[in-house]
Amino acid sequence: MSINGYLRVACAIPTMKPANPAYNANSIIQSYITCRNIGADLILFPELSLSGYTCADLFFQSCLLEEIETQTLSIIRECNEGIIVFGLPISQQGRLFNSALVAQGGKILGIVPKSYVPDSQEYYENRWFASSYEARETHVKIGGFSVPFNTKLCFTHDERLSFAVEICEDLWAPIPPSSRHAIAGAQILLNLAASNELVAKADYRRELIRNQSARCLAAYIYCSAGPCESSTDTLFGGHALIAENGRILAENQRFPVGADQLVTDIDVELLNHERRISRSFGSAAKRELGELSYNNIALKAPVMGGVKRILRTISPHPFVPSSEAERNLRCKEILSIQAAALATRMEHSNFKKIVLGLSGGLDSTLALLVIINTLDRLSLPRDRIHALTMPGFGTTKRTLENVKRLCTAFDVELETIDIRESCKLQMKELSHSGQADNIAFENIQARHRTALLMNKANMLDALVVGTGDLSELALGWCTFSGDHISNYSVNSGVPKTLVQYLIRWFVENHPLNEIRDTLLDILDTPISPELLPPDSKGNISQKTQDEIGPYELHDFFLYYAIRYGFGPSKVSALAENAFKTIYELRTIRKWLRVFYVRFFSQQFKRSCLPDGPKIGTIALSPRADWRMPSDIQADTWLKELDSLPKN
Repeated sequence: MSINGYLRVACAIPTMKPANPAYNANSIIQSYITCRNIGADLILFPELSLSGYTCADLFFQSCLLEEIETQTLSIIRECNEGIIVFGLPISQQGRLFNSALVAQGGKILGIVPKSYVPDSQEYYENRWFASSYEARETHVKIGGFSVPFNTKLCFTHDERLSFAVEICEDLWAPIPPSSRHAIAGAQILLNLAASNELVAKADYRRELIRNQSARCLAAYIYCSAGPCESSTDTLFGGHALIAENGRILAENQRFPVGADQLVTDIDVELLNHERRISRSFGSAAKRELGELSYNNIALKAPVMGGVKRILRTISPHPFVPSSEAERNLRCKEILSIQAAALATRMEHSNFKKIVLGLSGGLDSTLALLVIINTLDRLSLPRDRIHALTMPGFGTTKRTLENVKRLCTAFDVELETIDIRESCKLQMKELSHSGQADNIAFENIQARHRTALLMNKANMLDALVVGTGDLSELALGWCTFSGDHISNYSVNSGVPKTLVQYLIRWFVENHPLNEIRDTLLDILDTPISPELLPPDSKGNISQKTQDEIGPYELHDFFLYYAIRYGFGPSKVSALAENAFKTIYELRTIRKWLRVFYVRFFSQQFKRSCLPDGPKIGTIALSPRADWRMPSDIQADTWLKELDSLPKN
């Protein structure tokens, strides 16, 4: 199936010869064909790519300028599918302008002149070219046609897609034209460049582009002239970069030998979502647009046909950084946020001790690690932790022993309260059969544990730290007024896949073998609430991921459905791409349905959450990021999901 909302873009760096428009036009056409064969909808070429950037005083030669116009028309005739943007000099009323031409379907849509023409150090471009501010007319004639000619052009296909152009030095200005382009509605910003290579300049350029894409909530496509330009005094490296909302999606190797292309897919739907939810962006647009008068030029449909195979990498674990170095930094930062937040709560509430329920599972283990970091931060001893383990009908020897080993290794006080008899008494009072034949059997245990934790905290003048994570909150995989309640919930912003990585990071960075071995065994233990009796061999019988689906899938669904507001069709397609070697499509769809059903039906639990720190871009606190009525049904989302083709 095709995935809508994507635009395939290409940076094309053709071979070229300065001052040889015929050769360059042929190279542009060949690069265009190559990019179109890869499925590119929009193809960007470097600054002055038709003439060459390094023609110097030859720009004043009428022979060269006439040949440029001839070859321009040749390119437009040959490149009549998709959108092509290339650089050329344009003459208007005795002035020469360094310009970008935009064409689609054999028609020139507009020409954008450069605003900031450099005149310092190795650049003396204004010897030949005037700034856009010196243009006297808003149109220019080329090939007998009058074409829009100014910097305030947005090339638009309804409200879903709009792009605009700036040229090289424009980006380096204090307020680049692209900032105004974005405010005027352009989600995609194009830069035709001829930026020479100096030591470390590429790093600066990369950060400039990445930050501009973040600031503008846009995609930024940058294509610079290559080594075929004259190397008389400088070398051009052919640097191509494609950034989206603060992230570098694709980058080529500089100094290519021969022609080079960089192709990837821009998620325009994602950019539109980011702008919808950003009040700062909307306020800036409202304030600035009164002074800006943009000409919206209509693009021919279809511009985005949807792609079947995404060229960009879709990580199956979007909450977890892919590189080890970044993952280490992120894990350290997350634990610091959790610990600092808990430390502040302890100091402000004057609680001297912490009560924690330990089960031997992932979440309570992470909570213990956070508490230990908190006490270290406050220079408080470990005796400020009072841990309770409350074995019930489903507790196994493995998890109970891991709790004991953890507390011994960390020198934490542990109290054991067997809840089975008190739960049986409660079942008897309720005329419950005592059999594990309905949800009450499980919830009686969960609520009894919470009551014990709260009452113990009252006795010790302590704070009950909750252990539930973001994934459980999204799915409602917790007992209302049971494990879903605490005084402060340190894991409420951490999804399950990230919980696992945080513990693994602690293992890799902790020197004590006893703690390492115990944590590794906890990581290897099947995820379970342990509320149903073990199997005949004493092993866990109630496995969460068998009942509600793999957490790595649910975390993926959560990320794209909530972070970016994508519908079931796109979430399904992205998951199919990310997990193609792990899960069949029907399996993905099965658990995606479970995700939507549970996410909607369990909102009532999220409407009543304890305080807890926001960790990443997704949080479900009713006081902050997520406001949703508790009685909304998932019908609209399930209808879209059920309407998808089976393959």
